[in-house]
Amino acid sequence: MSQATLSVSELTLQIKNELESLFPLVRVKGEISNYKRHSSGHSYMTLKDEQAQIAAVIWKNTGSRIGIELQDGMEVLAEGRLEVYPPSGRYQLICTAIHAAGQGLLQQAFALLLQKLAKAGYFNPERKKKLPRVPESIGIITSPTGAVIEDMGKVIERRFPAARILLYPVKVQGADAARDVVRGIEYFNNPANPLHHTDVLIVARGGGSMEDLQAFNEERVAEAIYRSSIPVISAVGHETDLTIADMVADLRAGTPSMAAELAVPDRMDLLKTIDNLQLRRNTLVQAKLDGAEMEIDSLRQSYAFNRPLIQLQQLSEKLESIPELLAQSVRRKWLQKAVEFAGANQHLALLDYRKTLERGYALVKKEGRFITGSGELECSDRAEILFHDGSVTATVSGKPIP
Repeated sequence: MSQATLSVSELTLQIKNELESLFPLVRVKGEISNYKRHSSGHSYMTLKDEQAQIAAVIWKNTGSRIGIELQDGMEVLAEGRLEVYPPSGRYQLICTAIHAAGQGLLQQAFALLLQKLAKAGYFNPERKKKLPRVPESIGIITSPTGAVIEDMGKVIERRFPAARILLYPVKVQGADAARDVVRGIEYFNNPANPLHHTDVLIVARGGGSMEDLQAFNEERVAEAIYRSSIPVISAVGHETDLTIADMVADLRAGTPSMAAELAVPDRMDLLKTIDNLQLRRNTLVQAKLDGAEMEIDSLRQSYAFNRPLIQLQQLSEKLESIPELLAQSVRRKWLQKAVEFAGANQHLALLDYRKTLERGYALVKKEGRFITGSGELECSDRAEILFHDGSVTATVSGKPIP
């Protein structure tokens, strides 16, 4: 029985179907060589060991989630699926995740990122934000299960139960951990969520190896903390652990429980502070009252304050003397007017024509009018002659003698 003849395309398609169905998900450890990042954002490389090699591809979307800088000579753990590429007749690994393999490589990646972020000013003390003294709400980004969130909740409840706790649950280890942490920070900073706005954020997880803490050493997590408008406390691992997130955060806590203590004040200390402020306020108020009373007493005893009373007393005394002064003034005026009247009366007496008549003079009237010269009389004119004791009627009998 003869075997059917296949075309190259048909054979390649059969191999493609069989191979891809046999290896839908693989994990490969190898050294990177011929690494090249294309302008499209895709990356191409070869994974090899001492005896073999395989082509690998990292598509753009996957590459944006990788928190390490890949380079030739780096040993990595790559996850993905096998794919046959018919145009070249070769198979390749399509990577869906990639991690540095080995503590030494993680340390190398840590050092490279540390140097990069330090140069960009991510660790500068002057850019770090101060924590609010009395926060109303606290956002916690950590795993929803385990001792971390429970311990932090107990500390906050004991120290400052008035604070509102908002939990954003995330994975704290594995391929999606860094992405979840970034989303949590962005969630609380989003102005579209005003009801979920917090005064301080805590990014926390328990202790572990460097591989376990790798999510908090990724650049995108550092970037999210750096861009946060809300102060961030980092509490990753134990006190001896140090991550990139710790150094970028506004404050680093040795443990999650310490982060909770740093985030909120002790209510007993607050109550003591309030009592001290109340006592100080009362003391200041009493001192001001005492000072005001002393000032009032000083004013009451001062000449300026008593001057109106003195003036009022002086005016009262003047008022009592006014009737006597008025009487004296009236008497003085009356005597003055009496003297003036007597003088005027005496002067009038001197001018009285009757006094002149008593000395032998007479007045002549013609037709009711006094005449002053003889030329005003004619012969036969009737005239009235006035003496001091009476008058007579006379008729002119001759012409006036010049």
